[in-house]
Amino acid sequence: MREIRSLAGMQRQARGWQRAGTRVALVPTMGYLHEGHLSLVCRARQVVGPAGVVVLSVYVNPTQFGPREDLARYPRDLQRDRRLCREAGVDVMFVPDDAAMYVREPGREHSTFVGEQVLSAGMEGASRPTHFRGVTTVVAKLFNLVLPEVAVFGAKDFQQAAVVRRMTRDLNFPVRIVVAPTVREEDGLARSSRNVRLSSEERAQAVALREVLLALRRAVQTAGGAGRTAGALGRLATQCLERFPLVRLDYVAFFDPETLVPCRRVTPGCQAALAVCLGQTRLIDNERL
Repeated sequence: MREIRSLAGMQRQARGWQRAGTRVALVPTMGYLHEGHLSLVCRARQVVGPAGVVVLSVYVNPTQFGPREDLARYPRDLQRDRRLCREAGVDVMFVPDDAAMYVREPGREHSTFVGEQVLSAGMEGASRPTHFRGVTTVVAKLFNLVLPEVAVFGAKDFQQAAVVRRMTRDLNFPVRIVVAPTVREEDGLARSSRNVRLSSEERAQAVALREVLLALRRAVQTAGGAGRTAGALGRLATQCLERFPLVRLDYVAFFDPETLVPCRRVTPGCQAALAVCLGQTRLIDNERL
């Protein structure tokens, strides 16, 4: 496995692959890798095959964090990430330099951002107003640096994948977006780098996300084609969370999985998304109902 840190070096290598006709898959991450990330690597390898190249980027992107969010506390362990990448069969680990990604020199400060205006408006976009501008900007930069044929994202970040797919289409990036299934812990909690920050008491109550989503799915399936109102399901989610005093609900949303348009009446096939806080840790999940 090679490790590339220079932006120019990454672009130079990417152009070489392009000239040689080598298929390239990108797995963008913020590091502190876990089984969920490694499943994305496996999916990337399936797409490009043994003769292709899998690039995994590790970059904690500051522009997708708000001023009171957990940028400084986000877990990091580059040595461990290197070991896991080697074991997973990653060909190139791209670890760009923060100062190069976002120039901060006086008179030369980074001042160009990419923004998606429709799919990013609700849910995470409403709760974290600058988040998706940072996501789409860094993903666009990674696409230009790595020149991948395909990029693999996880279904846990459902809205993010939809926003990136829309940006890719609207800006004509020649990249296919692949969304791989969510990988879960034994008790159903979605794998996340932030899980390590939970105390033992918070970790025990983090199962609330999965329990709420499963309760919502049962309620919708029981109602059948008539569905349930979003308001009634929101109240059901609140009632479920009463058993978990450490869990603070940020939002629960019901929407069409293709358009992300909110559903007033929720029927089978609609998507539900949930965000909660436990202490200083914020977790998200989603489920097809």
